[in-house]
Parts: sequence; C-alpha cells; structure tokens
Amino acid sequence: MHDPYVRVRDAREHNLQGVDVDIPRDVLTVFTGVSGSGKSSLAFGTVYAEAQRRYFESVAPYARRLIHQVGAPKVGEITGLPPAVSLQQRRSSPTSRSSVGTVTNLSNSLRMLFSRAGDYPPGAERLDSDSFSANTAAGACPECHGLGRVHRTTERSLVPDPSLSIREGAIAAWPGAWQGKNLRDILDALGYDVDRPWRELPAEEREWILFTDEQPVVTVHPVRDADRIQRPYQGTYMSARRYVLKTFSDSKSPALRAKAESFLVSEPCAVCGGSRLRPEALAVTFDGRTIAELTAMPLVELAALLDGDARSETARVLSEDLTARIAPVVDLGLGYLSLDRATPTLSAGELQRLRLATQLRSGLFGVVYVLDEPSAGLHPADTEALLTVLERLKAAGNSVFVVEHHLDVVRGADWLVDVGPLAGEHGGRVLYSGPVAGLASVAESATARFLFDRAAAPVRHVRSPRGQLKVGPVNRHNLRGVTAEFPLGVFTAVTGVSGSGKSTLVGEITEELEGVGRLVSVDQKPIGRTPRSNLATYTGLFDVVRKVFAGTDGARERGFGVGRFSFNVAGGRCETCQGEGFVSVELLFLPSTYAPCPECGGARYNAETLEVTYRGRNIAQVLDLTVESAAEFFADTPSVARSLAALLDVGLGYLRLGQPATELSGGEAQRIKLASELQRVRHAHTLYLLDEPTTGLHPADVEVLLRQLHGLVDAGHTVIVVEHDMTVVAGADWVVDLGPGGGDAGGRIVAAGVPEEVAGVAGSATAPYLTRALTPGG
Repeated sequence: MHDPYVRVRDAREHNLQGVDVDIPRDVLTVFTGVSGSGKSSLAFGTVYAEAQRRYFESVAPYARRLIHQVGAPKVGEITGLPPAVSLQQRRSSPTSRSSVGTVTNLSNSLRMLFSRAGDYPPGAERLDSDSFSANTAAGACPECHGLGRVHRTTERSLVPDPSLSIREGAIAAWPGAWQGKNLRDILDALGYDVDRPWRELPAEEREWILFTDEQPVVTVHPVRDADRIQRPYQGTYMSARRYVLKTFSDSKSPALRAKAESFLVSEPCAVCGGSRLRPEALAVTFDGRTIAELTAMPLVELAALLDGDARSETARVLSEDLTARIAPVVDLGLGYLSLDRATPTLSAGELQRLRLATQLRSGLFGVVYVLDEPSAGLHPADTEALLTVLERLKAAGNSVFVVEHHLDVVRGADWLVDVGPLAGEHGGRVLYSGPVAGLASVAESATARFLFDRAAAPVRHVRSPRGQLKVGPVNRHNLRGVTAEFPLGVFTAVTGVSGSGKSTLVGEITEELEGVGRLVSVDQKPIGRTPRSNLATYTGLFDVVRKVFAGTDGARERGFGVGRFSFNVAGGRCETCQGEGFVSVELLFLPSTYAPCPECGGARYNAETLEVTYRGRNIAQVLDLTVESAAEFFADTPSVARSLAALLDVGLGYLRLGQPATELSGGEAQRIKLASELQRVRHAHTLYLLDEPTTGLHPADVEVLLRQLHGLVDAGHTVIVVEHDMTVVAGADWVVDLGPGGGDAGGRIVAAGVPEEVAGVAGSATAPYLTRALTPGG
C-alpha cells in the first residue's frame, strides 16, 4: 500500500527528546511552539536535512565535494520522505550589484529578449545576452565598471577653504605630518607660490596642482629648524587627486580610506548616464525603449508593456515567458518593485516573498517545501496574499511544511504539529499532531491559549506624552518630504504594508535630534559571526564569571589570573582545538563533521585550568549551564545575577551561557541585545528603537517582551517599534501608519493618533486589522 505519511522516528537533533511523529504529505502543515521549543530542529534540522542527505547520495562523489552539505541529522529513521526544497530567512548582506532582477532571475529573461528580439541599429551585429548585463565584462560600462556611479574629486572637495595658502593647509586632502610638508616643499621647489591665498592663484596652476597625472622629480632644499642639519633630497610630486584615489583604492587602513572617501564626490556616470551599460547595449531597443528604461519600470507596468502585440514569433514566446515569470511576483504584492532596485534596500519580508515567487514559477511537483516563518516582516494584508501562494504550492502537488508563529497562517493550515511545552531542555516534545481544531484539548500547549482563547484585551491606560520629537522632512527611497512627530515618554508603533517606508522613516532618528537624549537601536543582526562569540561574551557576563574563578583559592594557589579562564587566548585554553571545543574531520566525499576535541572532550580548556572549581563546578561546566540554572547558581553574586535576570526577563532562560552566536536566531539575537541594555543602570532619558521586535516570537514570548518594553516606558523612557503584530499595535499609546501601499504607492503618513483613531481611518491598510485586534473576541 502507498503510505501517505512522512514518518519520523527517534529524532534527537538539538533539544528534541526522541521524537516520533507522522505528518501527512500533500497538505499545508504548520509547526508551532514557543521560541526555542525545537520546531525548527524538527522541520529543518531533521526532515529537510535528511531529504538533502538522501539527494546528495545520488550525486556523483566528485560533485558532492563542491556542494555545502548540512550533515546527517540525529534521527532513527524517516520513511515516506520526498525530495525537499528549503526557503530559510537568510540574513546575508547582499552587494549593491544584487537586484530584484538577479534574485528572481527575471533579468536573464529580459536580457534574452533584447539579445534575440531587440531592434538593432542598421549594420550593428547581434549581441549575446551577457552584453546586456552590467555584471559582466562584455556589458559593463568601461568608465564606471557597471556601477552606474563614479567617484571623482572636485576643486571644492579638495580645497574647502580657498582663503588659505598652501602653506596654511589649503589642500585639505593632502596627508598630515611629514608627507604633507614634503609635497608642499616640492611645489615650492617647482616654483609655485605656496604663501599666496589659494583663490588668488591662476586657474591653470590650481588645475595642475590638484589634478595632474604627471609626477615630476625635483631636488628639494628643505628649510627647517636651524639646529638640525638639512640635506637636499629628491622629491616626487603627486597631485591631490592622485593621492586621494590611490589611498581610497590601495590603503589597508579603514581610517585612511574613510578620510580619502570624504574628499570624493559620487555622481552618475557621464558615459552611461547611470544605466551601467556599454553604448552598444543601449543602442538596442524593444518597443522603442532601452533595457535600462525597462529595468527601471515597476513590474506591473513592465508586464503591461510586454502584453502588447509582439512583432515576431521569437518576441512573442520570450515576452510570454517573461510575463508569466512576473505574474507570481505581482500576485505577492510586489508589483511596485523595479528590476534594477538594489537588494540591500529591500525589507526582509520583500526578499522572502521574491524567493517564494521564484519557487512558484519553477513548477516542481511532489516535493516538500520547508519554509522558515514566511510571514516574518509581513503586514496582515500581505499575509493573506502569502496564504494564497502556499495554497498554490500545495495545489501543484507538493507538501508544504511551515515553521510559523503568525496565528492567521496557523489557522489556515490543514495539519498542525505543536512542539513544546517550553523552550530548550523543557521542550523538544511533540505535544500534538493533527488537524488544527484538535489542539484546543491539549492543556500543555502554549499555542492553544492564543489560537482559541479570544478573551477581551486588558484595559489600557494611555500615557500622556512629555514632549514631541520632530523627524524630517525626509527624502529617501520612497519617502518624499515626509515629516513625522513622535511623542516622547510613551510607546509608539509605526505600521504600514511591506515597503511603505517604515524602516526608512525610523532610520532618520538620530541622537542629534532635539529631545532624543541617548539613542539605543536594537536590531536582529547576529551578535557574532563565529562560534567563539557567545551569549556570555556578548553580554559581558563572561568577564565577571572569569573574575569569580580567578578569585578562588585554587586559582590563587596556581597563580592563575583572569586571562587563564578565557578560551580565546593561549594559556588556559586547550591548544589542540584552539579553544573551539571541537575539531573538523574532513571526509573526502561526505560533509565535514565536527567531532569533540580528543584532548579536552569539548570542554575548550586544558586539564590544569579545569582543576579550578567554584562551588563544585569548573569553568566549562558553568558555560554549559542554562541561563535559568545559572541564575540559581550565581544568586548571591550581584553583578552576575543582574545580567542573568535581564536575560530571564526577555524569555531567554533556555539558552546555555556558552551557546555559540552562530546557533542563535535573529529574534534571539535581538532579545540578547535588549537584555544587555536592560541590565544597565539608566538615569538619563533614553529612546529605544526596535525594528520588528516580535519577528520569530511565539505569542507567549511576545507577552514577555512587551512587559519589558512597557516597563521601560513606565520608567520614563521612550520606545518606538516598527511592528506588524496587531496585538502589539493595539497596546501602544500612539500609532504612526504609513502607506497606503508599498513602493511608489506608499511613502506617506496615512494616519497618526491613538490606536482607536487610526483604526477608524478610511484608506489605511492597517485599520481593518487593528479594529479586529481592538475588538473583544475579535
């Protein structure tokens, strides 16, 4: 008989406790549970990892070496598992050359259209598709190398104060100390007047001094201190422009590069006009427009233009293919983007949906799609479009496994796997696996309370502001002359659909603005990029713990100082693994595996260091404690207890002190940053800026986080959050709503006021969802 289930037996990845679970294929399955409960370990670490491992077994061993592999998961067996495609929230930092067109591969299709069906000038030879790409040598403008902008120097940037003479330092771009004096002496030897005000020098002399490419060598007779012997020397002149460009391109010093950059002016390339392409490519048109003009159009307009009557069969086939590829991007509410929009300017939600759209078009059948919080960074209006896309993936004959916290996505599932009951070692069990309605009877489930309990929202007491913070007028991305006022001393939520300009507006708040005081911006960027960075090192907790160990009798007898208890420096660490705790075992045709270090067994320290104990535990055992256990262990050490209490307050009691930064999610990293702020003793007014702090958080964790944020406001501080979670917005004192749409259709303040006022504004995409959140039982 054909078994319609994926059956997982004895899964032990991360904190999973020998999990057995059966999940039906060809349905939309959502994995839920509090943050850190083990749902990602089950969906990604076990199911996807095993599917990938099996696929790679069919790949030739030579090719297998070239592909990054996840490694075999700790699981007894999995049966009924189809091939899998993973769409995780990559927190990479794309380059300025990456664009909407390159992420979706739409640029390739458009280049092919111009190459095969474009209108060429008479006598021009046909170009291949690479010639229409600014990222290839064949297509990039030779002047700006395909960047569309050039960095150059001007007289004004090099000489900010023309009333000074060269001796007085008129040429600000020159280096300081001896090197600058040397250039001045060379000019003097060449016969230029270095004591005359810059503006009085003849124009041709000023031009030569600043911009010449000549490098004349002259004999310099320096005039310096009378008591020192001065010997003539051969000096080589270098113009100010040449010096700045050389420093900017060659210097290894970030400080020198930054200084050189301050004398450069960035402007559109004069040769290609900012289009980034060679003249040959720009001479080819389609429907009377160049490829640069088409890539600058919003995708909705581009699709409409391609729908016109094609002049040849080739043009018709390529246009139809391109239109079909654009359709899913528009369906996901991203029709306002243009192909040349740089990827770094996109929000996380926009990027995630672009990847989803690409998968929709691929037409795969019979695979498992494993998605990591696809609703992250999405406005409730966009989440409805997302559910449609997930249904389309399922309707195409695929299984869709989603790790998700958004309750609307959970309610739209066919099957639910709830992991818990709590986080870390208190989780790792499957509490329920079945249709959504059945979860209501599971008393242990933290998800059930939020999914089915529609109790009335608690009565809010709206705080009164102590002043106003004026931001703007802002002219960046899609914001055009926008001015916003944020009340001080209250909790403000900034809302709006994805791409409406929320992050851009909040990014304009700086410490220089009147009324801000101290500014603390808490984002979701990783707290470290290597396993050496961990929870204890980032929060400063480890410094105190090392002092505690250095103060023990055992450490004093052996002459061990604080440095002895660091695994990052020689002395106390295990030298076999350099304090990593594991060694990489390279297997030729299999994924590299990490095995515990044979010398220290994963403890990171050498045997002598581990002999020192504090209350019966050595330093490695203390690093292995969870925050919860460590809070009990260090209860009477105030400096340690304060840091641990802050971590407990933001719901991170399940993390281990030595947990590597690379294992933490974006939401966990953000809460660790918030905890390290909370443990500081604050006196002066502080403004806290948080960009989507509830991303990746279960509703139970959101409650914990909100308690802390409202506590900061009650203590006299200001909190501004960019937020899509309507329960958070409903509990705010003030709401600033941007929109009404994304991209060019947004960038305006649609409404500002208390939540009840904003909920009643016609034309606001947020209003209907906020009304639902404010209504008891809504």
